[in-house]
Amino acid sequence: MATVQLSTGTPPPPAASAPDPLAGVTLLIPEGISAEAAVKGIRLTPKALKRIRVAMAKENVSPAEGGLRLGIQGGGCSGLSYNIRFDSKARERDRTFMFDDGLLQPVRIFVDPKSFIYLTGMVLDFEETLMRQGFNFINPNSTKSCGCGSSFSS
Repeated sequence: MATVQLSTGTPPPPAASAPDPLAGVTLLIPEGISAEAAVKGIRLTPKALKRIRVAMAKENVSPAEGGLRLGIQGGGCSGLSYNIRFDSKARERDRTFMFDDGLLQPVRIFVDPKSFIYLTGMVLDFEETLMRQGFNFINPNSTKSCGCGSSFSS
């Protein structure tokens, strides 16, 4: 059995605050919205926009009317789960955000009013590493999240 002796003395320096996940990242803001107002909306990274376009083409979703629906639902490890799917058109009370980088057709993001309360100010990114591939929700309203990255509490 190994033993460890704790030393007394000066405590270690306080841990540095968590790094900003958006440091150095280009953010796309919706068409017709100022940068100040976009902070209260939904923003995308160029990688997320590119991946949404690829997936929309693969799923035969019309960019003229269809788009990506972002939402939340009860459940998951932390109480709320992110929900992401394609939709053929916006619903009556949806908030619609249109992203156009001038390269291809614009992409629409639909958010229902209830979900918008939890997603306001969120950035959608796409991460592609050796360990993980998928959308990454960078949500300032999340007070805690679990390791899977698809569940949070507010």
